[in-house]
Amino acid sequence: MTVAAMERLVAGGVDRAALDGIARVETALAIWWREVPERLRDGLAALDLNTIDDVRIEVAAGAPVATALRAAAYRGAVVAPLAADIEALVLRHAALTGEDRLKVRLEVIETDACRRFHADYVSLRLLCTYVGPGTQWCCVDRPDAICEVPTGAVGVFKGRLLLDPPPILHRSPPIVATGRRRLVLVIDPAPPSDQQGDL
Repeated sequence: MTVAAMERLVAGGVDRAALDGIARVETALAIWWREVPERLRDGLAALDLNTIDDVRIEVAAGAPVATALRAAAYRGAVVAPLAADIEALVLRHAALTGEDRLKVRLEVIETDACRRFHADYVSLRLLCTYVGPGTQWCCVDRPDAICEVPTGAVGVFKGRLLLDPPPILHRSPPIVATGRRRLVLVIDPAPPSDQQGDL
């Protein structure tokens, strides 16, 4: 694959406006090359992944999520910066999709359940790994050239509802053999009420 072809498929930059690149017809992935903000990074460093539950909520863009975090046993200094970061990313996703209701998942991953490269049956999926190794991706025509959305960076993947067949696939990196765990944020448009199955 040529550099020009890769630039058409993958947009990226160091500010959140980089995610706007997903609007280009040929673009399958947009990456905001950011680091986790310092206050949030400090809170995550003190977080015990053994003590928290997964968060799965449907929210309106701009709605607070701190209550959902506390209900999942998030405590202390991590709650405010994590809630603020998730709320900001929900707003970014809403701006990209034009959808005002979003499905938000914040999950501790400790298995290899999603180790196959795939594309999701959604329009746009936002992924951000807060703890552990980042989401891996590859081009369909170069499956051995595995890349990564680094920890803290934000990736928006175009799903099969917008680009089928997909030129870029992604997966959760295999971690069981390493003993590592991941804390991953997933944001999708909320499905219509008659299509509430797992995406």
